[in-house]
Order: sequence, then structure tokens, then C-alpha cells
Amino acid sequence: MPTFVYMTRCDGCGHCVDICPSDIMHIDDKYRRAYNIEPNMCWECYSCVKACPHQAIDVRGYADFAPLGHSVRVIRDEEKGTIAWRVKFRDGRVKNFLSPITTQPWGTKIPDLRNEPEPSNDMRNSQLLAFEPKYIRMDDGDIHTLESNGLKFKEGVYY
Repeated sequence: MPTFVYMTRCDGCGHCVDICPSDIMHIDDKYRRAYNIEPNMCWECYSCVKACPHQAIDVRGYADFAPLGHSVRVIRDEEKGTIAWRVKFRDGRVKNFLSPITTQPWGTKIPDLRNEPEPSNDMRNSQLLAFEPKYIRMDDGDIHTLESNGLKFKEGVYY
């Protein structure tokens, strides 16, 4: 699902440009708005969608995910610690997919792994990556869920 930018919502802050791993998000020199220079080269990581503070970047869904005539909106809620994917079908039905955010907040420093001890043989033979529980916020022994982030389920929607 390649990304596209709503020019009326974009203010040209450049968060999408900074985070795009394939370097296809650019700022237009004339209009000072972001745009995807090569949608076919999009890795579909949605880092730009999640990072945009103005929710100006959306995705085009594939036909097996949502039929033609649909829209996909992405809403990042830092306070609740969630990312919501809202699919609106052309017949008016709406489906919401809500996921907890497991990444670090925007602007926080990436951990310096040079200060970590060398992985032990047990860590090397484990199915987990080295230091995985600690760096995906599982070091307290529990996976973060929507409920652990204080969200409640009511009538098919978390709020």
C-alpha cells in the first residue's frame, strides 16, 4: 500500500523525509509540502505515516485488503500509546484496527548498544534477538497490550 500526501494537511515539517528508509519522501521546493517521489519503490514500512504529526500521509490499500473506493486513515495517539488504522469502505462500513505502539517516542535517543555486554551463548541460541526483551519494552516480563495502556473495549471499538 504505497503512501500519498494530502497537501492541505502537510506543513512541510520533514519528519517523513527524515525517517523514510528508502529516501523517497521529499519536500517540494516550491510549495514546501512533502510528496512521495516514487510510490512503486515504497517499502511499505509506514514509518512516514506513523511519524507525521499532522496525519497528512495516507496509504492506498490493495484490493485483497480493501476493495476499490475505500479509504485508509492512520491515526497515531501518543497519549494512549496507539496507532489506529481506519478503513472506510465505499458502502459506508468502517473497520478500526488498533495496535499498541512498541517503538520509542519521537525524538528519544536510540540506545547505545556499545555499552551492552557481549551476548552470551544462551542469548545466541535463543529465538529472541540479543537484548530483544529489554529494547521492545518487555523487560518487565509482560508484552504491552491495549488494555495495559489503559484502553477499554466497548461496542467493537477501543477508546
